[in-house]
Amino acid sequence: RMLGRVLCTVLLVGALPSPAGASQGHISVVLLGATGDLAKKYLWQGLFQLYMDQVSSGHSFTFHGAALAAVEPGQRLMFDVLKKLSCPPDEPPNRCAVLKDQFLKLSQYHQLQTAENYTALNREIETLLGQEGLREAGRIFYFSVPPFAYTEIARHINSSCRPPAGAWLRVVLEKPFGHDLPSAQQLAAQLAGFFREEEMFRVDHYLGKQAVAHILPFRDQNRQFLDPIWNQHHVERVEVVLKETVDAKGRTSFYEQYGVIRDVLQNHLTEALMFLIMELPANVSSAQEVVQHKLQAFQSLWGLERSSAVLGQYQAYDSHVQEELQEAPGYVSTTPTFAGVLIRSRSLRWDGVPFLLTSGKALDERVGYARVLFRNRAYCTQSGTLRDAGHSQCKPKQIIFYFGHGALQTPAVLVSRNLFQPVMPKDSWKEAEARPDLHIFGQPLSDFYTYSPVKERDAYSVLISNIYHGRKDFFITTENLLASWAFWTPLLDSTSRQPPRLYPGGVENQHLLDFEMVSGGVAFTLPEPAELLSPAGHTPSDFRAIQSRFRQSPLVSAWAEELISQLASHMEEAALSSVARSGQFHLALSGGSSPAGLFQRLARHHFSFPWQHTHVWLVDERCVPLTDSQSNFQGLHRHLLQHVRLPYFNIHPMPVHLNRRLCVEEDGGAQLYAQDIVALVANASFDLVLLGVGTDGHTASLFPRSHHGLDGAPTVVLTESPVKPHQRMSLSLPLINRARQVFVLVLGRGKHDITTLLSRVGHEPSKWPISGVSPSSGQLVWYMDYEALLG
Repeated sequence: RMLGRVLCTVLLVGALPSPAGASQGHISVVLLGATGDLAKKYLWQGLFQLYMDQVSSGHSFTFHGAALAAVEPGQRLMFDVLKKLSCPPDEPPNRCAVLKDQFLKLSQYHQLQTAENYTALNREIETLLGQEGLREAGRIFYFSVPPFAYTEIARHINSSCRPPAGAWLRVVLEKPFGHDLPSAQQLAAQLAGFFREEEMFRVDHYLGKQAVAHILPFRDQNRQFLDPIWNQHHVERVEVVLKETVDAKGRTSFYEQYGVIRDVLQNHLTEALMFLIMELPANVSSAQEVVQHKLQAFQSLWGLERSSAVLGQYQAYDSHVQEELQEAPGYVSTTPTFAGVLIRSRSLRWDGVPFLLTSGKALDERVGYARVLFRNRAYCTQSGTLRDAGHSQCKPKQIIFYFGHGALQTPAVLVSRNLFQPVMPKDSWKEAEARPDLHIFGQPLSDFYTYSPVKERDAYSVLISNIYHGRKDFFITTENLLASWAFWTPLLDSTSRQPPRLYPGGVENQHLLDFEMVSGGVAFTLPEPAELLSPAGHTPSDFRAIQSRFRQSPLVSAWAEELISQLASHMEEAALSSVARSGQFHLALSGGSSPAGLFQRLARHHFSFPWQHTHVWLVDERCVPLTDSQSNFQGLHRHLLQHVRLPYFNIHPMPVHLNRRLCVEEDGGAQLYAQDIVALVANASFDLVLLGVGTDGHTASLFPRSHHGLDGAPTVVLTESPVKPHQRMSLSLPLINRARQVFVLVLGRGKHDITTLLSRVGHEPSKWPISGVSPSSGQLVWYMDYEALLG
């Protein structure tokens, strides 16, 4: 009756209240991967801290370490770790010694490899509780194992190791939760087959860091000060940074699969950023409200492009990979160990404010922080000496959530004294002692109201305590996880072949990794040093030489993102030229998925585009209401129109919905649109028409073997599509051919077959309508990415 003896011993040292308190029940904690690195460094210490904190709560505990190793060696390894556990400095030594002794007695090792092993563990827990006469309150299973093992373990727990009815189950999962969006969706679906959402606690240990965990409470408790200034009009930028001095040596197997973005930015730094930019819930302690506001913040973010990031890799990384993974001496990895990423939001609160996320290995210092830097509109006439004194309004204004390490060596919250004196909970945060020698971002510490935790706690101890209490607001839900992967996966895909900048590491990096915001993206400030370009004499190349004409017309080709960038620039040049010539620019745009990235590029990067003088027309439209998700106008509005200052009367959607009917010929919608074009567009000649190409050779909504729109007078026609929705409205081929310029955008490997075919055929619009595009007095230019052109 081991458990009974432990309870009696603890009672003797005054840790427990009256025996009636013990009726709350028993909790079994199972640590899978009990002899692994994470368990040794953090998890056993966190579980011991939980035991110290909760031994007088009325719950009794047992701790079950589990791994694949046989019982005898596994038990020896586990107890070597347990003997090194320590108590906080303020714990009385005699109580510490007793509690540590009891914790060891309550801990046992199990080999968990087969279904029978899990059945045996379940039987052992039930037998122990039966002997002691205890009711089971719940079980915690902590998965400190690789994610590939999750599904099998989940199956065993669900089939033979669940607690009885009336007791709860909490399953704790460590990152990585997938490698990208599809793998995260697959893992989430597999786990959902065994556990309910409320049973799963996905750990991002940064949410347990005291400065990160206090961001939302800080915003909540200081609403009176922050409400007027927490927006685009007052915030200059937001930075979330994690710098490390260590390299990836010893972890290259993991790093080759994940890299710095998956390792740090997609999870730790993104979660901290969400706490800063999400709308504040009415109740910041409600996990459900917090998650919903996080999801809304994700939805407000612009999609990431290749130009959104700068990537680096410390020089010795390749040799570490060759050494640890037995790669050939000439092996070159493109895995980034440094990343700087620019994120922007289109929300009303944050529109135009840059969010900069930065992390890397082998950098000059170890530090982590989230920093909100405010605009400073003050001009101070006093001399430098006076300006540096006191609370001068000319000093920088900022709020810093300092995660730890660095100059302060402790978690902290810092608020510039020329902003406001914050409200802080006195039971958990205290004003830090003055340190006149210390500077933060070039400012003396005396320029800030500085607060540090009353009792500093390890992140895993905080999270394990929250698991015990069932607090879900410190953990990543499935929805939250998939929203984050949906945001980051396009950047990971677009940079997967991009060679990172090499850097020597440490203080020798100098300014090599400094980057700046350029045209809505980021770029390194310094040019690439020649000697670092070619490791082992190898220069990666993504580009292939191609012809510069297609179907006797000019051809522009590049990888998709670069192609979109060039096309957007050429469209801006055409717009400026047209406005200079005639005072206005008439632009006809196609719908579909291909131009969505182009529309976003125009909205985000081309601030000189003359929108005030631009008329936007539709090349074609599906016969659905304009609010329908399939509407070309709806896509155009979502990706472009709502983000630029275009006069309302300059927007010309196609009238497909008249008299509460869709594209009925008697309603005359096509004729009305044609009349508007004749009335507003000189000679019915658009300055620029943007087209795409379907895999069947259609363009606009002009389809092969169509009887409408391929010849005759320039007009607007109703057509039939072979795919739903069948009814369409489209500019006719003769009307398109009256344009001054026609740009044709072709993207993706799926278009390779049709581009190959089009390169060989003549003018046959009845078979391939795109072949009939030939402006009578204008220019046709093809924009084709390498995948469409070369396969």
